[in-house]
Amino acid sequence: MRVDFLMRTLLYVPGHNERKLLSAVRSGADMLALDLEDSCLPVENKQIARDTIIRLVQKGVFKEIKGGVYPRVNDRESGELLKDIYQLSIEGISGFIYPKSKTAEDVYFIGKLLETVEYERGFPIGTFKIIPLIETTGAVAHINDICTICPERVIAVGFGAEDYMTDLGGIHDDESVSILTARSIIAIAAKAASIVPLDIVHMSVHDLKSLEREVLISKTLGYEGKMIVHPKEIAVCHKYYSPSEEQVEWAKEMLRLSEEAIAEGKGVAVKDNKFIGPPMVKMAKDILRKKKLIDEN
Repeated sequence: MRVDFLMRTLLYVPGHNERKLLSAVRSGADMLALDLEDSCLPVENKQIARDTIIRLVQKGVFKEIKGGVYPRVNDRESGELLKDIYQLSIEGISGFIYPKSKTAEDVYFIGKLLETVEYERGFPIGTFKIIPLIETTGAVAHINDICTICPERVIAVGFGAEDYMTDLGGIHDDESVSILTARSIIAIAAKAASIVPLDIVHMSVHDLKSLEREVLISKTLGYEGKMIVHPKEIAVCHKYYSPSEEQVEWAKEMLRLSEEAIAEGKGVAVKDNKFIGPPMVKMAKDILRKKKLIDEN
């Protein structure tokens, strides 16, 4: 499901920490992940997080976040999921991040749960979107089904590399060779389903040089954005997940030459002895679409 907003950065914020939530609103991140899972411990913090999020949403605190706000709920085995979904399916919440999506059935379950709440509360069916997190070997094995099981709801998938490597029993090496296969498969499946792949959390949050290298690799693999845990990472991500001036000029030139070729009754245009075919035209349109979203942001 192709969205009409930017997804370059998804900033995680503890849902029970009001100070950090208010700071995140001013951070410039495209989207916010309001965490009800790992960062809300002990368990008492989970209800504090729900109450805090509801209060801030109702005050309109998050209304300027163009990409929206997405609580990361607890998984099906936690005993907290129903409370998360039922209490937070309110106006001002864009959707939910679902952790440990092992198979498509997990995503389908969440989709049907949301459908029930939407029906009861008078929301149009499909109002609340889903971002599954791919954090297990099973999830990677079932990635195509996860991406396509709820086409009206799933807008992106995020790769949780640390949990994945733990499940695999491997080692997350400094060069990220060990996660390359899974990283590539996830990006391919996401693009095949016309949804956005979101790259791994960068664990060394203060090492921006390392972040830059990681973002360049992920962009090369087809990722369009990154999950982050610190606002200082936003500038680097936005720089590299946005088209450069050179790319924008290239895209404009591709479309101009293609339109000229069509007007002259030619099948394809030629520039620098290279054919300008449909794939290059599509790439040019994607670049200019993203540039337009940035200009409007």
